[in-house]
Amino acid sequence: MVHPASGFRGTRAGVIAGSGSTLQGNDSPSRPLPRIRVSYWCSKGHETQPVFLKMPEDQIPRTWDCRRCGGPATRDGQAAAPEDLFDDGSKSHLEYVKERRSGQDAEAVLAGALEKLRARGVLPDQLLRDT
Repeated sequence: MVHPASGFRGTRAGVIAGSGSTLQGNDSPSRPLPRIRVSYWCSKGHETQPVFLKMPEDQIPRTWDCRRCGGPATRDGQAAAPEDLFDDGSKSHLEYVKERRSGQDAEAVLAGALEKLRARGVLPDQLLRDT
């Protein structure tokens, strides 16, 4: 439950400005909040028309997911640039290591690790010296 004193307030479709609010103190007649319907087209020609509250043009999303095929849809009807579905913006451990170490550093770390394994007798000498 959201505390009434917090700044979190939301709207939903069909909300009327000033309805049911005792905090505003004015008894103006209820009127719907201004809304706009925006058209988006995917590369297959499907049209999606979500409804937004009236807002500045730069705050309206440029792309939207197509309701029929799930592909990216744009407002101008041009094909959206395909995004890598597996790229979540995070880096792997190997990518972080490659940023911190050069190829020569990596070779030195590998040689040290192999020497430790040879000293402990974990790996045979012949197997590692051939590589």
